[in-house]
Amino acid sequence: MVSKAVHHVIILIGLFSYVQALAQTNNKTILLSRLDLSRPGLEQVNSYYLAGDTNNAANALLNYYRNRTTVKHPDVDLTGVTFPTGAAVSASDLQKANDALTHHFFVHDGYESYFYGDDINWQYWPVHDNELRWQLHRMPWWMPMAVTYASTGDERYAVEWMAEYVDWIKKNPLGLSADNDRFAWRPLEVSERLESQSSLIQYFIKSPNFTPEFLVAFLNNYYDHAEYLIRNYTDEGNHLLFEAQRMIYAGTFFPEFKNADTWRQSGIDTLNNQINIQVYPDGLQNELSFNYHIACINIFYEALKMLKINGIEGQFPASYAQTVEKMILAEINFSYPDYTYPMFSDAQLVKKSGILKQYKRWADLFPDNPVIQYFASDGQTGSLPTYTSSRLENSGIYTFRSGWDMQSTVMVLKASPPGKWHSQPDNGTFELWVKGRNFMPDSGPFIYEGDATVNAERDWFKQTRVHNTLTLNNQNITVNANCLQWSASPTLDMLVYENPSYTNLTHRRSVYFVNKTFFVIVDEAIGSATGKVALHYEFKEGNVIADQCSMSVTTTNSDKNNITLKCFAPENSAMELEDGYVSYSYNTKVARPAYAIGLNKSDNSTLRFLTVIYPYSQTMVPPVIEGRITSASAKKLTAKITIDGQDYTIGYDLP
Repeated sequence: MVSKAVHHVIILIGLFSYVQALAQTNNKTILLSRLDLSRPGLEQVNSYYLAGDTNNAANALLNYYRNRTTVKHPDVDLTGVTFPTGAAVSASDLQKANDALTHHFFVHDGYESYFYGDDINWQYWPVHDNELRWQLHRMPWWMPMAVTYASTGDERYAVEWMAEYVDWIKKNPLGLSADNDRFAWRPLEVSERLESQSSLIQYFIKSPNFTPEFLVAFLNNYYDHAEYLIRNYTDEGNHLLFEAQRMIYAGTFFPEFKNADTWRQSGIDTLNNQINIQVYPDGLQNELSFNYHIACINIFYEALKMLKINGIEGQFPASYAQTVEKMILAEINFSYPDYTYPMFSDAQLVKKSGILKQYKRWADLFPDNPVIQYFASDGQTGSLPTYTSSRLENSGIYTFRSGWDMQSTVMVLKASPPGKWHSQPDNGTFELWVKGRNFMPDSGPFIYEGDATVNAERDWFKQTRVHNTLTLNNQNITVNANCLQWSASPTLDMLVYENPSYTNLTHRRSVYFVNKTFFVIVDEAIGSATGKVALHYEFKEGNVIADQCSMSVTTTNSDKNNITLKCFAPENSAMELEDGYVSYSYNTKVARPAYAIGLNKSDNSTLRFLTVIYPYSQTMVPPVIEGRITSASAKKLTAKITIDGQDYTIGYDLP
């Protein structure tokens, strides 16, 4: 005889099973009502739905998606591919996939994998860097799980992915808390999930463990994401661009949803509008951070590509592609011959292989542009630009260039209008690249934002005084440069600009690239402000010889590729060693030599500094350099430079 307690358990289990089945039926009904079942290929699904048979409708829907060939994806094409493929999986991806099986999630490149619990805690915050919380909800370990599953056919990866997917839905409902909504439902993360999951489903839907019930959960969640995003776009910036591009992905890759056309058109309209707002006429994206500039090229490119491969043409005017082309050419102008570029603002050091891959993608859209073809082919086809030095006039990026090959000398200088969040108060800063070595890299971003400790680290790397420019009392500057003069010729490239750096203090900097060989920089602190005026120079990590008496710094590389910097400063100036760090990647930093040359400004007289930077090779002995400003007024300046006995006269004469 069954005891009452056991009987009650049996009843409860039965009741729970009934409620669960009812919920699944309701979820299926909700999903099917969201789909346009009149579309070709969905006839069987519609027939079952009209008959009230939601279970068989869901089965037919799964069969439809497993065999669908009418929609293409620009990033993943598994048509006709049988798992396991046996394809090679990188050691990094394999590690991330295996770690994920035990809930050790690799969330961010700047950190190790962290254990999020046997029962996953999606609110866990091991380091109070906001990026760790935000990027947790992008699930960057899921794609390594997908490619590992494709290669091995090991069902552990598919089963675990589906378990984690359902667990996230269960534990992160919209409205759970203001804190969780801030991280899990920030529109950028929602859009990232829309894009990545359009790829992920193509891998895991091949699994025999991928059930109709899971498909229903997946598609309902996807629909909820798209509907949330279209009503909660970010106001501006690269986030808005990402979100719009991913709405195009959602509406194009899942045309079965009744609202798909609305999603897609919303993304198209937003990009058509924002490309004219966020991109300067010279082609640079207005956040003035080169890695985000490249990200925005990819956003515009991927939107075009998604529509094109699915036969949806004519959604963007000709000017859209022309702007994208101009953005690519802007990148070429500010890049070094090894395909890297300055780490201004929040940019980080990149590898040639990664950038070359980007050019190869973009070149498909611009087969008739020989310059883009040249960089996409690593010089095998196409042709180089016909010029060397150049400027991006609207965004204030100036490139002094002796050539395009690895033996060249390149200085890139930033004298820009006000930037957005990713920009830094660094006008006047520059990097100097000579024969494959970046001698004066920007400090980089190090980290973004979080608690007080994280924010203090970010503030240190953002501050003006750790850039190659001029400060008053080591305070941050106002950014709003005005170009006064620019010219380029085989014998002299010249820039003169002003920046209203402080109240009652304007920084005028003039830069001269003499004979495509060496640089002369004249800095003028103009105005009635008083306090400590200093020039700051930051060098690549490694040993240097610094002479405080002659105010010179010389690198000591054994390959004989070196530079020497010598400053001729006002009387009573002194050169001091400063704390110096460079961050080539997120949450990493390296100590490096850094120096300040300055003095106290006590009245409204203009202070002027003359600096010569001379690259040299074939010898370990730097040249003998002398220099002085011979005359100066409000609009005219002349200086004389002597290099190993050879005299040069430079200067400006403003209208």
